[in-house]
Amino acid sequence: MHTDVHLQLHALRAAELRTEAAEFRLSRAGAPGPGRLRGLLGWFLVDLGLRLVRRPHVHAARIA
Repeated sequence: MHTDVHLQLHALRAAELRTEAAEFRLSRAGAPGPGRLRGLLGWFLVDLGLRLVRRPHVHAARIA
């Protein structure tokens, strides 16, 4: 493949990718950001951990 053709193909593909990225950003404009979901998940895991720590320990009876 000739170098000029190769360079032109790269330029076309880069333009296509930029267009797709812009469309994706516009479609996700109203969606909540990943920071909110990360925060909710983090607090859920903290709450779950605290509940596991506060659970009373039940010891099984030993049969001698």
